[in-house]
Order: sequence, then C-alpha cells, then structure tokens
Amino acid sequence: MQAKREINHIEMASSSILTGQYVHIKQTPASIGERILAQIIDWVAQAVYSFGLTYLYVSYLDDLLRFSTALQVIFVFGVILLPTLFYGFLCELFANGQTLGKRIMKIRVVKTDGSSPGIGAYLMRWMFMIIDGPAMSGLGVLIMIFNKDNRRIGDLAAGTLVIKLGGYQKLQVTLDEFAPFSRNYRPVYPNAENLSLEQVSLIEQTLRLNEADPRVHALAEQVKRTLSIDHVHESDDSAFLWRVKRDYQYYALEEI
Repeated sequence: MQAKREINHIEMASSSILTGQYVHIKQTPASIGERILAQIIDWVAQAVYSFGLTYLYVSYLDDLLRFSTALQVIFVFGVILLPTLFYGFLCELFANGQTLGKRIMKIRVVKTDGSSPGIGAYLMRWMFMIIDGPAMSGLGVLIMIFNKDNRRIGDLAAGTLVIKLGGYQKLQVTLDEFAPFSRNYRPVYPNAENLSLEQVSLIEQTLRLNEADPRVHALAEQVKRTLSIDHVHESDDSAFLWRVKRDYQYYALEEI
C-alpha cells in the first residue's frame, strides 16, 4: 500500500531531469526573448491564414456559397475563425509541443519532469493565454521575469516548461552502474516511457528488496494498472519491474 501511495503522489518542479538513475540532464529553459519572437511569428502566421482565407472567401467563394447559409457558416467559423482561435492549442497538441514560431525558434513545450504534456496541459496553457497575452498588458511576460525557468502563468498552471531543443546545460553518465543496450534491443512495454522519474526511482528501490517482499508484488500490480498492461511476458514480479525500468531507460536515452 505504501508503494501504491508513493507512485500516485509524485511531483517535480525543476528543469533538471534524471533519466533512470544513469543519465542526468539539465535542460535549458527558452529565454523570454525567444518566446516573444516565437509568439510574434505565430501571430503573423495566424494573421496570414485568416486574412488570406477571408480574401479568398470574399473574392471567389461568396458567389458559390451564397445559396447555402449552412456552407457559409461552416466556412467562416469552421475553416477561418476556429482554426485561428485554437491555433496554439492544436499546433502544440499535434506537433509535439511546437507551433510554427516555436519550431523556427527551436523551442518546445514539455512537462517539468521532461515528459510530453497531455491534452489537458496543452488546453490549460491555451486557456491562460488570454491572461498572459496582450489582453492583460502582457502579464505573462512580467511573470516570466520573476521565475527562474521563464514560465508564464499558463505554464505554472499546466505544469509545463518551454525549453531549447538540444539545449542541455549538463550531461552526466554514471558508467559504474550503466549496462549498455545491445544493438538489437527491443522494448517490450512502450508505455514505460510515460513513467515519471520518481516512479522509476521507486521501481529501482523496490528491486533492491527481496523478491518475496509483498511490496514487490504490490508495486508490480500498480505499475500494470498505471501503464494499462494486460499481458506480462515475465515469469515473476521482479523480472517484470526490471523490464519496465529497462524499457523506460531505452526511451529516455533515445531522446538524447
């Protein structure tokens, strides 16, 4: 039960990331200037899209659609207004945390533990843009100035961080405990990459216990539920936990 409580109550608020127990990475938060430039590029892209389609509609499509009010509404709202309004949310959701501006500036949105945000986090960031943006005199920029990771209110609410791609301040590999992957290694549980760093650390601590310890079985069952694993390939709980940890490290190292 203790293992279950620990794996369900985990938080981390730092740009310093521990990959498994072997690789330590400190990612560089994007600067305020980079984020502002990315936002300006996004505004320009939204303007070009909306004005371009509006011109197309007025110049060429109005006559074609005039006999169908429903088609006019679908085009104006579904093709012009909604994509423009939800631009930031949709881009970050489907482009791995990047909008056009962020891609050009080589920055992206991640969770504070280094993992990819979910739909809820992206939606939260988008909803808070009305407070962070020009409508509130750029309150988000002011907030970024006063926190070390340059996070706006939407980031703080969503638990996200905007980082520079490949901007690692520190990379350290501890070779005394590092077992290299063979060239043909194939992960068994793809969902292992969704574990948080503290959950992997808890698995490692549990693996140091005797295999007969009931906490090993309790944690193995909790991991199966957390990762939605219905079929286990290993013959015992310790082997299963070891494989999950190994798969997590495989995906974590793949990102470097």
